[in-house]
Amino acid sequence: MTSHPYLASPAPRAFAHRGWHFGEFQGLENTLAAFTEAARRGFEYLEIDVRVSSDGVVVVHHDATLDRVSNMEGRIGDMPWSALAEARVDGREPLSRLSDVLEALPDTKFNIDVKCDAAVEPFVDLVQRTAAFDRVAMAAFSTRRLNLMRRLFGASGGVVPIAAMTPAAVMTVWSSSRLGALGSQGALPKAILRRVAWGGMAQVPRTYAGRTLVDPKFIRAVHALGAEVHVWVVDSEAEMHELLSLGVDGLVTDRPETLQRVLNERNGS
Repeated sequence: MTSHPYLASPAPRAFAHRGWHFGEFQGLENTLAAFTEAARRGFEYLEIDVRVSSDGVVVVHHDATLDRVSNMEGRIGDMPWSALAEARVDGREPLSRLSDVLEALPDTKFNIDVKCDAAVEPFVDLVQRTAAFDRVAMAAFSTRRLNLMRRLFGASGGVVPIAAMTPAAVMTVWSSSRLGALGSQGALPKAILRRVAWGGMAQVPRTYAGRTLVDPKFIRAVHALGAEVHVWVVDSEAEMHELLSLGVDGLVTDRPETLQRVLNERNGS
């Protein structure tokens, strides 16, 4: 397995998806309050989303607009930070700058989904300025975005693990895993697979393109490449147990209290 400091603690890893946003924190997804509560309850890893304001501030937010979760309307990318700072998520909590979140939670590791092309360079610059390389994994649902982040971080000498696989990489590794042991006759050699792979983590849905993606063959294939398998988003207690028994290395969930209970049960605590 990879030796990057982001993955230094033992697996399996529990990722609180957008923080702890239920109970009294219901509706507070992607806020510092939700992140702080998750960290207080023992979560080392948080999955968060970032976009960028019109004046280049990296803002923690999932949607392209404020409309769904806040008391304001408008596109994140069309507004300066001074205006965005007035918004209140669920009418209660302010939006956060990524810089503030990194500073407030120095012992927390972040799986960061960069949601738009415009956020890439400000995000990379922020990680470099704050020397957060060991605490951040980058993700995106865009091959172009992932390649650009990889190139920018590489040029600076910083090493930030990639938590996402592109669709092409997913299917390349999945197809190879159907054919047998990696490197054997009829399967793609490891050298080729590594070129389409990632930086230590394959964060994937359980099913993809009508196929069951995460099964013993896929897990073995990813492990053979020295990477971990993390599955998103898993909220069913039964499915959590099933995937952990298959040997996955991490789960991303909107039900962190359920995942915490499952892991405690399996650890006998």
